[in-house]
This record gives sequence, structure tokens and C-alpha cells, in this order.
Amino acid sequence: MGEASKGRRCGWCGDNPWHIRYHDEEWGVPERDDQALFERLILEGMQAGLSWLTVLKKRQHMRGAFLGFDFRALAEADSALVEQWMQNPGLIRNRAKLDSVITNAKATIALPESLSDFVWSVVDGTPLQNRWRRMKDVPAETAASQALSKALKGRGFRFVGPVICYAFMQSAGLVNDHLLDCPAYGKCAALAHSQTQAN
Repeated sequence: MGEASKGRRCGWCGDNPWHIRYHDEEWGVPERDDQALFERLILEGMQAGLSWLTVLKKRQHMRGAFLGFDFRALAEADSALVEQWMQNPGLIRNRAKLDSVITNAKATIALPESLSDFVWSVVDGTPLQNRWRRMKDVPAETAASQALSKALKGRGFRFVGPVICYAFMQSAGLVNDHLLDCPAYGKCAALAHSQTQAN
């Protein structure tokens, strides 16, 4: 997507290079690939109670340990792999969170449709274009994230509360929550429009 080098970025990313790269290249970009969506969902669950910076710094290590976030391979794993993860200092060693990686992989496999179709149905397949001017106006959860949370929990997913689900929706571009004066707002809006036209 390129670097949002002109104008004012969303305030949450500050001047930290990890946050800036994630903000400029990924956050809010509509994502429809199942494996990439699974990764985002796991990362948001891992973040619960921690800083996003911690997750970003451990992300590459998680990719290696979590079999590239291949949910089909992870669905075949068992508790022995979780025990290995618990000894891995490069991971967030919270057993419940690590257990959820396998649980959520199995739940993804069991969905009656693709993960992409399932999560995108909450916004009828079209990214919501919000028009926030101040960070303090951006909600922590919405009716849509509550609906997604309920749907995912109903299918056996874990670490998918409505706040986590809204962060996931923001990350994967189901909603465009860049501020209006952020250079990334227009880029994400254009990508959403082009995807809608293609469909």
C-alpha cells in the first residue's frame, strides 16, 4: 500500500517504527485471504491484556512456531505442540491463548463456509467506511463486532470477545477506522471500492 508519508497518521501509531509500518501497510486494508484472516484473529487474541507492540515484535516468531498460521495443519496438532510452545521464549506463553490457536484452527476447518465469507458476512461483504476525526471517537466495540463475536463463539472459537473482534475488523479492513485526515484513509477507501466493483 505504500507509506503514509504525507499528512497526519492516526494517533495510535505514534512515532514507533513497528506501529508505523503496520499502520501504513496493513491496518485497515481489506483482507479476504483465509490464512491471513486466521493470523489476524490469532494475533488479536494474543494481544488481550498486552501491548500491540509486544505482539508485533513476536509476530515473526509466532509465524514460525504456529506453522505459518496454516489452520489446516494446526487443526491436526495436539497438546504436545502446545507443551513445546510453552517452553518457547519467543512466544506469548499463556496456555489458554496457546490452546486457542489449535481450538480456533479446528473451528475454522469446521465452518460451513470459508473463514473469509463467514467474517465478512457481518458487514455484508463490503468494508464499512467510518468518518472519524478524533481518536477518542473511535469505539472499542460495535453492534457488528458483538454479532461477529457471538457468531464465532457459537462455532467454538475462543478469545473472540466483541472488543477483540472489533480490533480484528479494524485490522482486516472490514471497517476503515483511519481518521479522515490520515493519508491511509483514502487508500483503504479506494481499495474497498475497487473490491466492491470487482464483485
